[in-house]
Amino acid sequence: MNAAVDGPVTDSAEQGAAMEAEPSTPKKIHVEVAYALPDRQVIIPLHVEPGTTLEQAVALSGIAGQFPGIDLDVDKVGIFSKLSKRNAVLREHDRVEIYRKLIADPKKVRKERAAQGKKMKKGGGEPPA
Repeated sequence: MNAAVDGPVTDSAEQGAAMEAEPSTPKKIHVEVAYALPDRQVIIPLHVEPGTTLEQAVALSGIAGQFPGIDLDVDKVGIFSKLSKRNAVLREHDRVEIYRKLIADPKKVRKERAAQGKKMKKGGGEPPA
């Protein structure tokens, strides 16, 4: 005896394919925004929409409220220690970093130390004859 079925009959494979064809909402990605001073470091985790830019993530983090000295028009920014543009699109697990201005030029400091070493006959001088 056959039972009557209302509507179309589909197998589970067809149902699975139909579910995959439906557009799903894109899941958010996890990123971090980091900023550090000599005595304080802050890393703010965020869940943002795919396609979010570096600049948008900084704004969403609210980090400028904690550090009023941040000025994206002046300060350099990057992702994992690599300089990036503010319109760079973020990927899953990126860490946005806001860099402070250097207090001293490292090249100049090294040259000054080398010059002092030569004067004191320590390192960098001529070898004894």
